[in-house]
Amino acid sequence: MGSLPTNNLESMSPCSQNPLDPDEFRRQGHMIIDFLADYYKNVEKYPVRSQVEPGYLKKRLPESAPYNSESIETILEDVTNDIIPGLTHWQSPNYFAYFPSSGSIAGFLGEMLSTGFNVVGFNWMSSPAATELESIVMNWLGQMLTLPKSFLFSTDGSSGGGGVLQGTTCEAILCTLTAARDKMLNKIGRENINKLVIYASDQTHCALQKAAQIAGINPKNVRAIKTSKATNFGLSPNSLQSTILADIESGLVPLFLCATVGTTSSTAVDPIGPLCAVAKLYGIWVHIDAAYAGSACICPEFRHFIDGVEDADSFSLNAHKWFFTTLDCCCLWVKDSDSLVKALSTSPEYLKNKATDSKQVIDYKDWQIVLSRRFRSMKLWLVLRSYGVANLRTFLRSHVKMAKHFQGLIVMDNRFEIVVPRTFAMVCFRLKPAAIFRKKIVEDDHIEAQTNEVNAKLLESVNASGKIYMTHAVVGVVYMIRFSVGATLTEERHVTGAWKVVQEHTDAILGALGDDVC
Repeated sequence: MGSLPTNNLESMSPCSQNPLDPDEFRRQGHMIIDFLADYYKNVEKYPVRSQVEPGYLKKRLPESAPYNSESIETILEDVTNDIIPGLTHWQSPNYFAYFPSSGSIAGFLGEMLSTGFNVVGFNWMSSPAATELESIVMNWLGQMLTLPKSFLFSTDGSSGGGGVLQGTTCEAILCTLTAARDKMLNKIGRENINKLVIYASDQTHCALQKAAQIAGINPKNVRAIKTSKATNFGLSPNSLQSTILADIESGLVPLFLCATVGTTSSTAVDPIGPLCAVAKLYGIWVHIDAAYAGSACICPEFRHFIDGVEDADSFSLNAHKWFFTTLDCCCLWVKDSDSLVKALSTSPEYLKNKATDSKQVIDYKDWQIVLSRRFRSMKLWLVLRSYGVANLRTFLRSHVKMAKHFQGLIVMDNRFEIVVPRTFAMVCFRLKPAAIFRKKIVEDDHIEAQTNEVNAKLLESVNASGKIYMTHAVVGVVYMIRFSVGATLTEERHVTGAWKVVQEHTDAILGALGDDVC
C-alpha cells in the first residue's frame, strides 16, 4: 500500500467500477462478514488494550490517498496488519473496562440494514418506515421497562409523551435541558438566562456539564452536590433541597435536575422518588440518566431502582451499552414532547409537506439537535425480535451472576476489599492499606495517598499485560479499580482467569515494595 508518485498520475486510468454494483457488493460483503466472523472467533487472542504508542499509524500509512483504486483484499490485509494492532478490543471476553459496549449478531445485522438502506429520516415524509418503526420500538422497550403511559406514544392522543433514539446520553441531556430552559425562559424572560440553575450529584456524568455549557447556562450555576459513603454516593434529597433553598434566597431560578441510576464511577443510584418529590415543589425539570443500568430494569428484580420515574419529566438509557445494540443508540423518553419540539424545531420551506401540515405524523428532526438522522430503530428492532424479552433478561442476569462470582473471589483474598457495594454487574475493589503497610505509619493521609499509588500501579501493570483490561475511578479520596462485566462473549472462565491475573500482578508488586514500605 502506498501513494503514487505525482509524475505517474496522468498515465493511470480512473476506476470504472460502479460504486454500488450488486455483484461486487455481494462478493465484498461476504468477505467482510467472513473477516469479522474470524475476528470474533479469535478476538480472545489479542491484547485487550492496544499496546501501540501514540502516532504509530502515521508511520505505517502513506501521506496521501492512492490515485487509483485498491482491491478489498489488499485493504483487508492492511486492516489486519495496521488497524487491528491499534484497536482496544471492546468486544473481547476479557474486556472489563469503563462500561460495556455489548454487541450481538442482531445488532450488527440491523446496522447493516440501516447502513444499506442509507435513508436520511429527518421527517416522516423522508422515509415513513424509519419514523414509524422508531415510535413502535420505543413503545415496546418502554413497556418492557414498565414506564408509565405518560412516557409512551398513545393512539388516542391522551398522552403528550413518546420516545426518540438519540446518538448518546450527551445528546439526550442537551435536548431535555434545552427544552427545560426554553420552557422556563418563556415564563421569566430570556434576559434572565443567567439566573437558571441546574442540579446533580458530584458523581453525575460530565455530559451534564457539557450540555450546560452548550445550552448557555452560567457555569457558576451548575451545582455538583457532594455525596458520601453514608448514602453509597447517591444524591441526598435533603442536600438537594437545602441547595435549592439557598439558590432561591440568592435570587436564582432552579431549572433542571439530572438524577442518575448507575453512576459511572461506582454505579451509585440516586433515590428517584424522593428527589422528584423535592424537585416538584420548585417546578424543576427532572431527567433520569440510566445510561448503563437502565437496561437491567427490564428484569423485575432491578425495576425498583427506577421507582418514582412516573414523577420525572424525561428518562434515558443507552441500548449500545448493555442491551446488545451497536453504538450508537440512546433511548430517550419524554412526558411533554411539545416542549422538546418547541425548543428544537425548524420549518424551512423546502421541508414543508402535507403529512407534516396534517399534524398526524412525527418529524423526529424536531426531537434532536441535528437535522439528519440515521435509521437506528432498525437495529433495536432486530435485537428485540431476535432475542425476545426472556432471552434479553437471561443475558443481563448472566453478567450480574459473573460479577457476583468475581466479588466472591475478592472477598476470599484478605489483601483486597470491596470499596462500594455492588449493585449491578460492576465490582469496585482495591488493595487494602493493611496489605501494603505492614509497619505502623502515623500519617493517615500518607497511607491513603500511597495506597492509591500502589493500586494505580497494580492497574497499569495488569492492563499493560494485555491479558485483561480494567479502568479506575476515585470516590471520596479512594482510588479504586472497576471491574465491569458486560462483554457479550464473556463467560465465567474469563472472570476467573481475570482474577488470577490480578493476583499474579499483586504478588509481583507487593514483593517489589520490600520492607521500606511494608
